[in-house]
Amino acid sequence: MGENASFWESLIYAHPTCTTWKQEAEGSIYHLASILFVVGFMGGSGFFGLLYVFSLLGLGFLCSSVWAWLDVCAADIFSWNFILFAICFVQFIYVTYQVRSVSFDREFQELYNALFQPLGISLTVYRKIVLCCDAEVVTLEKEHCYAMQGKTPIDKLSLLVSGRIRVTVDGEFLHYIFPLQFLDSPEWDSLRPTEEGIFQVTLTAETDCRYVAWRRKKLYLLFAKHRFISRLFSILIGSDIAEKLYALNDRVHVGKGFRYDIRLPNFYHVSLPETPPVQPSHHLQRGSPRRKPSGVTNCGS
Repeated sequence: MGENASFWESLIYAHPTCTTWKQEAEGSIYHLASILFVVGFMGGSGFFGLLYVFSLLGLGFLCSSVWAWLDVCAADIFSWNFILFAICFVQFIYVTYQVRSVSFDREFQELYNALFQPLGISLTVYRKIVLCCDAEVVTLEKEHCYAMQGKTPIDKLSLLVSGRIRVTVDGEFLHYIFPLQFLDSPEWDSLRPTEEGIFQVTLTAETDCRYVAWRRKKLYLLFAKHRFISRLFSILIGSDIAEKLYALNDRVHVGKGFRYDIRLPNFYHVSLPETPPVQPSHHLQRGSPRRKPSGVTNCGS
């Protein structure tokens, strides 16, 4: 204990205290370095945040090295600051290479900014998603069919980037699909990974459309490797199906001005006791929100 006490005493009290302070301020290079350090430590996260931090800290260490070389004339101070400058420079080059390696085409970058970035998805995770669809955006010309009722197999999951898709069943209009919505989320959700099926609706392009398509088997392999991506798509698909259900809900009513609400299937028959209750559960099967409940009519009919 005595040796430890003497060590700390020598470490603390061996150096003389500052009795007089230097009157003149350090040169402008020193203060510039301090400003760069303060601003540099205000950087954010992510690739661009790292670029911001390493660039400003590197410039700060460089200024400190110049200050130590010209004003202080201290080799040790210069050496440490120059080493830290070199480390920041190497880190800046490495992060720049990473950012360059995950750059995308314009449509994929816009898709990331609109859909994935607000959810906090990093560029590295998004890159895996893009590579799964071979970084390809497919064009669907006006009045061409993406899927035909009873004929097209369910073998992929597609997300509309631009344009508008019309969904019909037996020639009757159901709803539209707009950009940033999945084309076949109900079909995807209705099948297990080992099952096969065919479309029960027809999807037709009302305008020239562009969409991204992931092959079913390839996407499930990605889910198996990355559970986070699997949960992400589960949330996106569930939200997309809910939007389609609400779109159908806005188009139907039970007569006498009362609207049918799929969220409250018994509400309308409480308001109209003479109306026989509709049981939408027999018609809105799992994963099939596009099918229209029987006993209801279109708003325009």
